Amino acid sequence: MTTVDEVLRYLNELDYPATRDEIVQEAEREGAPTAVLRALRGMPPVEYRNKDEVARSAKTDIAEETPAEKGAKARDKKHQRVAEYLRDTT
Repeated sequence: MTTVDEVLRYLNELDYPATRDEIVQEAEREGAPTAVLRALRGMPPVEYRNKDEVARSAKTDIAEETPAEKGAKARDKKHQRVAEYLRDTT
C-alpha cells in the first residue's frame, strides 16, 4: 500500500481541475511506481478540483483498517452515508 505523500509527489505539475485519467497520465509521465498508479486508478472517475480531493480519494494507507474495525463500523448505523475511510470509530 502506498502513502498519500507518495501519491502526491507525482502530481506537482498537474493543472486542476483534472479527471482521474488525466491524473493517472500525469503520474505515469512523472515515473510513478505501480503502487501509486494502482492507488490513482482506484479513484472514482470524476473531476478533481485540487490535490486534497485526490488525496482523499486515492486508495492509500489512510483507508486501511482491521477486519474488526470494519465490522464495528458496519454495525454503527450513524455512519451509513459516510465514506468508509472517513468514518470515526471513537
